[in-house]
Amino acid sequence: MEHNKDLASLNTFGISVKADSFGVFSNTEELQSLLSKADGKSLLVLGGGSNILFTKDFQGVVLRNEVKGFEVIGESDEWVTVEAGAGEVWHDFVLRCIEHGYGGLENLSLIPGSVGAGPMQNIGAYGVEIKDVFDHLKAFHIASGEIHIFKKDDCLFGYRESVFKNKFKGQYVILKVSFRLSKNPKINTSYGAIESELARMGIVTPTIRDISNAVINIRSSKLPDPKLIGNAGSFFKNPVVDDAIADKILAAHPEAPVYPAENGKKKLAAGWLIEKAGWKGKTFENYGVHNLQALVLVNYGGANGTQLYELSSEIIHDIQEKFGVTLEREVNIL
Repeated sequence: MEHNKDLASLNTFGISVKADSFGVFSNTEELQSLLSKADGKSLLVLGGGSNILFTKDFQGVVLRNEVKGFEVIGESDEWVTVEAGAGEVWHDFVLRCIEHGYGGLENLSLIPGSVGAGPMQNIGAYGVEIKDVFDHLKAFHIASGEIHIFKKDDCLFGYRESVFKNKFKGQYVILKVSFRLSKNPKINTSYGAIESELARMGIVTPTIRDISNAVINIRSSKLPDPKLIGNAGSFFKNPVVDDAIADKILAAHPEAPVYPAENGKKKLAAGWLIEKAGWKGKTFENYGVHNLQALVLVNYGGANGTQLYELSSEIIHDIQEKFGVTLEREVNIL
C-alpha cells in the first residue's frame, strides 16, 4: 500500500486530498490481501471517481477497483448476457457491446465512471436506466469474505438509488456485473433531444451505433470533459414532486419541463430550475456552475471540496425559496 496518497488524479473533480493508505486490486485475492492490512480502518472503494466530492482528507484506506473482464455467459436467439468487470470503464464497455450488436446500453453512452458504479447509482440517461438491462452482479462481502450474488429484485433499484447506497452501504465490493442485452434491439429515441440530433445527422432509420453517436454528440455539446474541467457530471437529482407543486410551477412557467414519474407523481428538470433561478454560468474565483449545463458544478482548477459543497447548499436553499422544491445531491459527499 501507498501512504499519504494524493487523490486529485483519482476523482473527476480533481480535488486534492490525501488518503492515509491507498491500494489497487484487480481480483478477489488482491482485495482480500489489502483488506487484511486495513486493520479495521475506514474503507473507501473507488472506481472512476466520477460521482464523489471530497471535502477533506480521507482518514482510512482507499482502494481502487480495477477488476477487468468482458464475457458472454448466456445466450439465446434473441438475448445475450454479458458479464463485465466492475473496474472496466463504463463508456468503453458500452461501445464494446455496440460493436457486437448487443442493444440496450446505447442510450447510456459517455456516462463517466466504471461498470461497478452503474448498479450502485442505477445510472440513467435518455429514457434508460441500469435496472432496465440488469441481470445480476457478484459482490464481495467484506465482513465474511464471501461472494454474494444479487439479482435485480435484490438490488432495490430506485431513482439513482440501490441497496448498495442504503441498507448495505460500505458492506460490499462489487466485482462483476451482468447485463441482459438484445440481439434484435428496439431503438429508444423518445427522450431528450435524440430525435432532433438524429435528424441533424441525416439519419432516418437509426442503428444502436447511431443512437450512441447521437447521445455522445448531445452530451459532448452540453457537458464539460472532466479531463479538461473538474466536474462530476450531474450534481443534483431531478426532483420528484406531487402534482400540486408541479401544477404551481407550470402555472407560473408553462414552458417548464415536467415528466410523469412513479406513483402518480411528476419529475422536474433540476437543471431547468437552477437555470431559471439564475445560477447557470455563475463563477466564483476558480469554481462555479457550468455555462452550458446548470446541473454541473465545476472546478476550474485549485478549488476545494468545501467551496463546491457550500455552493451546492446555496443552490438548494435558493431553489427551495423560489420554487418550493428541495433538490437532492446526486454526488456522494465525503
